[in-house]
Amino acid sequence: MASLITNPVTNTNSDRSKRKKKKNSMVKQNLQRSQKEDHARWKSEAQQQIYSSKLLQALSQVSLGTPSPSAPRGGRAVREAADRVLAVAAKGRTRWSRAILTSRLKLKFRKQKRSQRGSAAAVAAATRTSRSKKPRVSVLKLKAKSVPTVQRKVKVLGRLVPGCRKQPLPVILEEATDYIAALEMQVRAMSALADLLSGSGAASSSSAPPPEWPAPPTSQ
Repeated sequence: MASLITNPVTNTNSDRSKRKKKKNSMVKQNLQRSQKEDHARWKSEAQQQIYSSKLLQALSQVSLGTPSPSAPRGGRAVREAADRVLAVAAKGRTRWSRAILTSRLKLKFRKQKRSQRGSAAAVAAATRTSRSKKPRVSVLKLKAKSVPTVQRKVKVLGRLVPGCRKQPLPVILEEATDYIAALEMQVRAMSALADLLSGSGAASSSSAPPPEWPAPPTSQ
């Protein structure tokens, strides 16, 4: 008789766990669906055209001549502009795009802190006496030897993908897949722009009138 009596607390916990599992599965399915749509979006011609137009607008604001000391120079400025436009095209849905958008602000604050620390370090170095330093064995090198090869490769991959330095392997793989697809689209768009600009430059040079040579002197 006692075995037929059901515990309401146990039933409530089981129903709650079932609802939680169902909710987690739905969240995973939606996430996988959105990731597939993002990957397909990077391969579309429309997305490449949108990125190319925004990249042209960003490159028109890049000064390649004599920039300010705080602004990046030359090819670095072009690369940062291309990556920033790529992150904007991702609309902040991925970790790597948010990391690219926030890296410029972090770099600005780091430069300010370095200038403050540099002045303090100069004062400390002037008053500090020289001490003999003993050679120390790097702990990181010892740890690197004991770390398996797979974990080292995961760490390298996490450093290559922005914002994934301290993330677990599933997150790194998802971000790397989307980041690689976005970079492939960036290469296609920049190659098309380079061909277009080189073609327009060649056409303008060919359409220019030939130079006027001085007439030869007439013999008397």
